[in-house]
Amino acid sequence: MRIAGVAVSSTAIGKQGSGAEHQHLAHVVFIAGAAAVGGFLFGYDSSNINGAVLGIQKHFEVGQAATGLTVSSALIGSAVGAWFGGLLSDRIGRIRTMQLAAVLFLVSAIGAMFPFSIWDLAIWRVVGGIAIGVASVIGPAYIAEVAPPAYRGRLASLQQLAIVLGIGVSALVNWVIKDFAPLGPDGSHDLNGSLGGLEPWQWMLGAAAVPAIIYFVLASVIPESPHYLLSIGKTGKARAVLSEVEGIEDDEALDAKVADLRRGMRTERRSSVKSLLGGRFGLLPIVWVGIALAVFQQFVGINVIFYYSDTLWHSVGQNTDSLLISMVSPVINIIGTFIAIAFIDRVGRKPLLLIGSVGMAIGLGVAAIAFGNSVKVNGELSLPGAWGPVALVFANVFVLSFALSWGVILWVLLGEMFPLRIRGAALAVGTAANWVANWLVTVSFPSMGDWNLSVTYWIYAAFALLSIPFVLRFIRETKGTALENVA
Repeated sequence: MRIAGVAVSSTAIGKQGSGAEHQHLAHVVFIAGAAAVGGFLFGYDSSNINGAVLGIQKHFEVGQAATGLTVSSALIGSAVGAWFGGLLSDRIGRIRTMQLAAVLFLVSAIGAMFPFSIWDLAIWRVVGGIAIGVASVIGPAYIAEVAPPAYRGRLASLQQLAIVLGIGVSALVNWVIKDFAPLGPDGSHDLNGSLGGLEPWQWMLGAAAVPAIIYFVLASVIPESPHYLLSIGKTGKARAVLSEVEGIEDDEALDAKVADLRRGMRTERRSSVKSLLGGRFGLLPIVWVGIALAVFQQFVGINVIFYYSDTLWHSVGQNTDSLLISMVSPVINIIGTFIAIAFIDRVGRKPLLLIGSVGMAIGLGVAAIAFGNSVKVNGELSLPGAWGPVALVFANVFVLSFALSWGVILWVLLGEMFPLRIRGAALAVGTAANWVANWLVTVSFPSMGDWNLSVTYWIYAAFALLSIPFVLRFIRETKGTALENVA
C-alpha cells in the first residue's frame, strides 16, 4: 500500500493472519496512513523554506533579522492552529478539520509562490503555520480514535514517520528544483534566475500544493471518528465505523464498545485548563515537567538544521553542494525515527532520552568547536582543512541522536505522563510550549549565527547537557504502564 508516495505495509504493523484479517488490517493501515498525510505536510511545509532562504534574501534584499522573522512566522500560526485545532475538530468533526487544513496548506503554498514583499510572504507562512498546527493535533487524535487497541501504538507512530518523511521529501524536491535552475556567473545554480517564468525558490514553496491536494482527497474518503459521531448523537454511524475499523460484528460487543467510549469521553470532557492549576508555581508539578520537556526538545536547536541547513553550510564555505548536503540530515532523521520506533517499547522512554541527550551534547559540542575554527575568505566564512567534514559529520550525529530519542519520545510521553483527568488540557499546553520554543530558536538563529556561530552551537550543546539531569530527576518511566493507572 502506498500513501503519498510512501510504501506502508500492513505486515509492518502486525502479523499476517487469515485473508479476511489481513484485508481488514490493511484497510485500517490505509485509514491511519491517510490521516498521517497531514503529518507529512507538517514536515514538508515547515522545512521547505530551507532551500529557498538564500533566494528569498537576495530577491527581497533583506537581512538576517527579517529572514528570521519570515522563516519563523509559520510557527506563530502553528501555535494558534495547535491550540484551536482540537476545539475546531470537536465542533465540525475530524474529517472536515482535515479538509480545512488541506485547503489552508494549498492556499499558503500558492500565496507563498507569488509574494509581493517579504511581509506578504510572512503572512502566507502564517496561514501555512495554522494548517501545520491543526495537522499536528488532528492526525494523532484521529488515529488514536479509529485504531484498534492492539495496533494503536504502531499506527500512531505513522504520524511521526510521516513528519520526518515530509522533511526528507521537501529536501529532495528542493534539490531537484535547484538542479534545474540556470547557472549563475560563479557557475553554481542561481535561485534567482528564471525557471519557467518564476524564480526557483518560488517553485520550491509552491510545490507544497501537490501533497495538499492529495491530503484533501484522502481525507474525503476515510470515515469520520466514532468518538465525534457519538458526541453528535449519530450512534448508528459510530457503530458502523467501529465495526469497519475494529472488525466487530456482534451487536452485544458493539454495544459494550460504545458504552466504553462514552465513559471515556465523559472523563475527557472534565479536562480543562483550570484542572491544571495547583502547586507552588501556579500549575501542577507534572504540568511544569511536561512544559520543560517540550521546551528542552526545541532549545537544543534541532530545527536550525531543518530550516537553515542550506544557509548554514553555504555560510561556512560549502557553497557548491550546500543543498545536496542538506539532504543528508532528513535521511538520517528518518533512520533515527525507525530506530526509536523499534526500541521505544523494549528499552523504555527514559533510557532512550538519556542516550539521545549524551549523543546530542557530543554532536553539538564538536560542531561548535569546528565552527570556532572558521576563517573569513573574501568576506565570507569558511571552514579550513578537515573542519568542514568534521562539522558536517557531528551535526548529523546530533540529528541521529535527536531522532532516535527526543524527536519521537516527547510526543509519546506527553500522551502518557499525565493523569487522565488533565491529559487533554496538559497535552495542549505542552504542545503550545513546544511551538513557542520552536519559534524562539528559529527567529533568533539568523542573528545569533551571524554574530557568532560557534557560541550559538555551544548554547544548544549546553541545553543538551542540562537535559540529562532533568531527565534523571523528573522523568518517570511509562513503559508498560496502563494509561488509567498514571497518577
